[in-house]
Amino acid sequence: MKKKVVLAYSGGLDTTVIIPWLKENYDYEVIAVCVDVGQGKEMDGLEERALSTGASKLYIENVQEEFITEYVFPTVKAGAVYENQYLLGTSMARPIIAKRLVEIALEEGAEAICHGATGKGNDQVRFELTIKALAPQLKIIAPWRIWDIQSREDAIAYLEERNIPVPMKKGDTYSRDRNLWHLSHEGLELEDPGVEPNYPKILQLSVTPEHAPDVPTYVEIEFTQGVPVAIDGEKLNPIDLMEKLNEVGGANGIGIIDLLENRVVGMKSRGVYETPGGAILYSAHEQLEHMCLDKQTFAYKQMLSIKFAELVYSGEWFTPLREALSAFVDNTQETVTGKVKMKLYKGNLIPSGAVSEYSLYNESIASFTTGELYDHKDAEGFINLFGLPLKVRAMMQQAINTKKQ
Repeated sequence: MKKKVVLAYSGGLDTTVIIPWLKENYDYEVIAVCVDVGQGKEMDGLEERALSTGASKLYIENVQEEFITEYVFPTVKAGAVYENQYLLGTSMARPIIAKRLVEIALEEGAEAICHGATGKGNDQVRFELTIKALAPQLKIIAPWRIWDIQSREDAIAYLEERNIPVPMKKGDTYSRDRNLWHLSHEGLELEDPGVEPNYPKILQLSVTPEHAPDVPTYVEIEFTQGVPVAIDGEKLNPIDLMEKLNEVGGANGIGIIDLLENRVVGMKSRGVYETPGGAILYSAHEQLEHMCLDKQTFAYKQMLSIKFAELVYSGEWFTPLREALSAFVDNTQETVTGKVKMKLYKGNLIPSGAVSEYSLYNESIASFTTGELYDHKDAEGFINLFGLPLKVRAMMQQAINTKKQ
């Protein structure tokens, strides 16, 4: 009986090559698994392609809702943004994909999991850390770190030698990753950081700000304990909510970034990311936190958010630290409930009002009109105590200067 390997399968060039390569070099039964996190049309025709290339079967696993509720929303609640810009679209999807690969490998009695991530990228780290965390006994096969294929041209030649159809158009060779949350683009002119991205050719979810409507669009998002639950008063399930926000955000040129980022493996890379709905959610969620969180909690959470983003980016989702940080975040979100209105205009996200029963804004205190809760006279004593270290230091410096004279 042949040993089995589970392959993370997308139907793209690399994984199409990997199926015959595994059979030739390992004599494995190859079980292809495509985990659906919202790739859309990329899923069309996958089963026929996988089986005709030599896989014994293909699993198509729809985990879109779990992806949003268990990975995306916790990251939004944390306010995690990598290097001040990247909303972690690819990063968040890798742990759930790898988790499902592990589950199927265990169900099938496979001895190994294979992925098509390159030896230069982040995804190899993300996939393999998850596998190690959930099933350390499974072998991991990473062809890009083993085989003689060095380029896309080599991979195409490999398929042509075996009369296997090449699953890509030669004229469009951007490397893309799509899910319900975002769409990323790498390659071609983006590999030169001195060249402006060819946005008309690149963008698929969005229009550029200059092509967005000349009138603003308003959208109101309702949150319950930090989780978005409704748009413009309409309760929506997580998938419909994301799709609607991506549509309205994309139409207004929201969430397009051109980022030169630091990869886990030490090099810098450049990508263009489209995250229209995600950009709206992050901004609206932060506005509500400004209203509902006290000063110290908000400030500490900002520091935590940076570490949370680093963990997600590096594939360290299934770690004690990430789980502990999420527990802290969940505690802070208990009062982050309310509605936030955002104005979308030519790539800009403009806060346009927020309401919450947990609001810590108190008009009788904040108003220029003196209220019962605040006595202006109290400020003098507070400033004297708050400024005491400065006063003592200045007195010391004056005394020293006097001695020198």
